[in-house]
Amino acid sequence: MTAPAPRILEIGLVPLMAQAYPDSTDHWSLQTPDAFDGRNPRHRLVTFASLPRLWRAIREQKHDLIVVQPMSYRPWQSQAIVRTIFRRSALKGVVPYGRYFGPELIRANTNVPVAIWDWDDPPFIPRHNVFFLDRATCYFKRELPPDHWRVFMNTLHPRLPTPRFRSKPKNCERVAKLRPISLGVPLGLDRDGEVAKIAGREKSADIFFAGRVAGSSTVRERGLAELLALRDKGIVVDIPDKNLDRQAYLERCASAWLVWSPEGYGYDCFRHYEAPLCGSVPLINAPTIDRYQPLQDGVHCFYYGPEPGGLTRAAERALSDKTRLAAMARTGRDFAIAEHAIAALARYVAETTLSAAVTQRT
Repeated sequence: MTAPAPRILEIGLVPLMAQAYPDSTDHWSLQTPDAFDGRNPRHRLVTFASLPRLWRAIREQKHDLIVVQPMSYRPWQSQAIVRTIFRRSALKGVVPYGRYFGPELIRANTNVPVAIWDWDDPPFIPRHNVFFLDRATCYFKRELPPDHWRVFMNTLHPRLPTPRFRSKPKNCERVAKLRPISLGVPLGLDRDGEVAKIAGREKSADIFFAGRVAGSSTVRERGLAELLALRDKGIVVDIPDKNLDRQAYLERCASAWLVWSPEGYGYDCFRHYEAPLCGSVPLINAPTIDRYQPLQDGVHCFYYGPEPGGLTRAAERALSDKTRLAAMARTGRDFAIAEHAIAALARYVAETTLSAAVTQRT
């Protein structure tokens, strides 16, 4: 007999848990009123007026799990206030400041397990967000350093956490809650029939890349020079000279054997998973984070070292066997959907947190 779906209360910008548990997730949206789609009766908007209702929903303990997507700023930070006031909707009297208080309500007295789903770019937890780590049963962090203690660098610790800092029971409890999670497939892309159709299209380029270089990571700056050198050697490198809309971008991915997917502000990015969904193989710089269900080198993707020539050698080696690339693209697509679609990540968050809660109680 199949176990019933967990009853989930989710507070965040978009309904992530609802992708796996649509009939048992109550989503409280942190979107602005103009972006909120209120057609689903289980989805509600967090405003000053709705905060008492959300507070009661948490305290009533009618849910099995609470999932929170923290915002970049807490309510009292100047950035939250400025971003609320200096926006076009404020001219129409729409000032969505109340949404910043939604995540704060997990302060309510409740024994329901709490999962924090942190998708932010920084590989650390800001001091102002340590409250969420302390309140959490499990804290899922996208940009989680391989040494988990480094999430406290220049936040709870002024430099690299020392042995003394690492030996304190409170800090050990904090680190034990950390779990990796991927950015995953963009919401709904795994169910997009048009993407499935273009995944098997004929290739017209060897390598494709579209993205910010200037003002982004040095990995991109160094890698771009190598891509241009490969082009001079006769390899077909597709780099658009203007911004592409979503459909054009996906079609160009599908038309290339390889999609260069270097890290930007964060290591994990949508491109890692968009490429296999489009029938291409991502070419990614060596990992710098602890990853969840990582793409495997030579199976779903190719990794290259950051040293000069690393990208060139990896690209030339990969392009020497197009039959292998075609097979890898098919395997990568299946893997991305199975492990990195938002519904799959939501199940991982729910199952891991509920299991951890049972262990903590015993």
